[in-house]
Amino acid sequence: MIEHISTSAISAIKNANVSSSEKTTAEITRSFGEYLNDALSNVAAQEANVHKMNDLYLAGQVDATEVLVAASQSQISLQFTSEIRNKVVAAYQEIMRIQV
Repeated sequence: MIEHISTSAISAIKNANVSSSEKTTAEITRSFGEYLNDALSNVAAQEANVHKMNDLYLAGQVDATEVLVAASQSQISLQFTSEIRNKVVAAYQEIMRIQV
């Protein structure tokens, strides 16, 4: 006699066919979102580092060159972040112009 096949057994078979190295769209999106979050956190950390270095300079604990290097790194990171934002906005606007 043929037994009734449950839907969980069918889904288990379907899941077995998918390679574990393949990522779903949600996993890729989450990873990209985490990447952006980490990048923005690094930019914020560099800004905080500049303020800390400035305070240390005023206390006479670091050279002016160290403050300038930290400020330059922070400025470049902020400019890069702004350019990335501009590219994302431009890509979004281009997608919105596409007629379906």
